[in-house]
Amino acid sequence: MLLERSLIQSVGFRNVYQDGRVTGFQFRVRMPSYRGMAASLIDGISVSVGNLLTVGPEVPLWGFAGKTFTLEQLWQSEGLRWPLEEAALVTVPLEGGLPAGVHEVSIELRLRMSYVPLMHQPSLFRETRMVTLAPQDGGGQFKYGVSLYSFMGDYGTVMDLETSLAAINDIGATGVEILGEGHIPGYPNPSAAFIDRWFALLERYSLEPTNYGSWIDTRLHPGRGLTEQEGAQALQRDLKLAHQLGFKFVRPKIGVVSDDLVPDPIWQGAVERNLDLAHDLGIIICPEIHSPTPIKHPVVQDYISLIERTGTENFGLLIDTGIFQDRPIPLREGESRETRPAFLDGIGVDPKDFAEIAKYVVFIQAKFHDINTDLEDQQIPWVPVINALENAGYRGYLSSEYEGERTAWRAIEQIRRQHTLLRSIASDSELTTFQKEENHA
Repeated sequence: MLLERSLIQSVGFRNVYQDGRVTGFQFRVRMPSYRGMAASLIDGISVSVGNLLTVGPEVPLWGFAGKTFTLEQLWQSEGLRWPLEEAALVTVPLEGGLPAGVHEVSIELRLRMSYVPLMHQPSLFRETRMVTLAPQDGGGQFKYGVSLYSFMGDYGTVMDLETSLAAINDIGATGVEILGEGHIPGYPNPSAAFIDRWFALLERYSLEPTNYGSWIDTRLHPGRGLTEQEGAQALQRDLKLAHQLGFKFVRPKIGVVSDDLVPDPIWQGAVERNLDLAHDLGIIICPEIHSPTPIKHPVVQDYISLIERTGTENFGLLIDTGIFQDRPIPLREGESRETRPAFLDGIGVDPKDFAEIAKYVVFIQAKFHDINTDLEDQQIPWVPVINALENAGYRGYLSSEYEGERTAWRAIEQIRRQHTLLRSIASDSELTTFQKEENHA
């Protein structure tokens, strides 16, 4: 599993429980040297968290190879090492732990470098980082997951499959989305070794496959579009592969013929030819309602008409929460409002519109772009969105789809913030509903 560049890792920042009570918090620290070293060379680590606490270098406990040590025990150890490729687990005793949210964590790590003159010892490594402590439970009536699309740019460069799944598990999420052609080596014919590893990692990180992203490339051949039969074959290929990997939903990204994302007319024939197969495989085909297509649109009505005409339970709607965006995404370098698509300023669909289609919705991608250190989303109005989903009785997945700035490792922290925000809103709403029911009774 790969490590983040920061000394303070965001993955692993959590409260520690003992006998049902919170006794402290812990985080992971990357070795700052260019080599691993004996653990007895550690001279401690001082830690401060905002205005909440400051502890000296002798206080924190150290975790290596699944065991916990005091600083004194590290000094007495023989053969215990801090490898370069593994993070140390630092535990700070604190009754009650830290509240969920974004914290400013500062460390001063002290190491005894034998080849550096004594007058310059210990060697000090300092870092301050804003990192989010995400709640491990709660979150109202929803399930929570993450799309590996969130790590685009990181994936294959600074993150691999295991690093991604570990980051998802670390926030208490239970579902993972993938893009078939983006995350399956050897697509569309993965090796048996990859399939075995896929299921082994799912088990290790307690995750279930949720939504599998696929494509029907209607412009595959220059000068002509796909036929319905060719489109059906493309969808069939991915339905079978998704089933092989344990997925229950398949989102076909169908080629479009207009600025408001009207799908190529072959979509209906391609889907209908696969409804029996989807039924046999236990998969729901769910095209995406994505900005700039609003809920009240002929495209959505056409999808609903297919469901009602066929009576199928293997076709439904996937909502991308980007349709609720009501504030613009900041301009990127070289962009202007005149030269980029207008929908990036947000189409501002009223969350209350969700109630009209709720019974057809099978999956929600929780699209977002930026959440600040105060846990305020800069584009998506989550309170009315969450309230609308709850009021409509939606109980499925909210699957994070980060689409913001692609600075390396930024997505990990942004997803931690989103899950903290969503769980907080949903938990508060759940409490309010319970209190109303109690008062009414």
